[in-house]
Amino acid sequence: MDTHFIARQFEQIGARARIRAGLGRNAPSGLAVDIRRDDCGEFFDIELGATPPRELAVLDVQPRLRHLLLMSRDDAGKHKFLCGHDERHWFVAAVPERLNASTVRTAFDALRPAGVHQELSRRGVRRKDWNRRRNDAFLRQGEWFFVPQPDLSFPDLLILRNEPLRRGRGKPHLCEQLVRSGGEVVYVSPQHPNGIREAQHRKLMSRRPELRHLHWVVQRRNPDVFVRGRVRHADHKTIVLDGWHRVLMNTETQAIAMRHVAFID
Repeated sequence: MDTHFIARQFEQIGARARIRAGLGRNAPSGLAVDIRRDDCGEFFDIELGATPPRELAVLDVQPRLRHLLLMSRDDAGKHKFLCGHDERHWFVAAVPERLNASTVRTAFDALRPAGVHQELSRRGVRRKDWNRRRNDAFLRQGEWFFVPQPDLSFPDLLILRNEPLRRGRGKPHLCEQLVRSGGEVVYVSPQHPNGIREAQHRKLMSRRPELRHLHWVVQRRNPDVFVRGRVRHADHKTIVLDGWHRVLMNTETQAIAMRHVAFID
């Protein structure tokens, strides 16, 4: 692989890329992609593990959009990464393999959840406006899409105030008003940020009773989530949702390549 050529392709979108051999600690499957910072600002850190991918290449570069599509190939197949700039910072997102994205635009399509595609079609949004952060079908902040639900209302007792919306260990998006409905009850702690099921929690407590002293919070996994009002995040411009909006996350977690991404928004 020509790492110098790949770095020059990152320069076309105004980004710096450092492609280096690592010790494999952060790249168990041969590759890890991260966003790091030095005295010159943010850059893409691409670490090749002890067994590097057989191929690493840029499939598409869109300088005007400040995005490119990176591909790696290993024994498990091809993995795609959308690398680009969103509002204030550089980001990398793993693209679901099943949709076989080959360009930046098809990567956008692959990362857009099904509910958002349905709303775009229902409202007749023009194709050229699908990748805007705001159109008639949704508002977007980072990996979260907010789809208007104009006829929806909730009792005041169900509304949570200044509630965090987060994926894993990522920085939370703070929602002025939020309602969760349905989903699976899970127990969350700093050691288990994605939560464990109730049966798993009981088994863990019986086996290791000292863990009862951890800061456990009962939450719901994969509920229907609705928000209104201000949504704030340190890396994004605050948005204001007039009326209730359904919250949908992009499809990055469906990608096998997600295990190669060290950076989380």
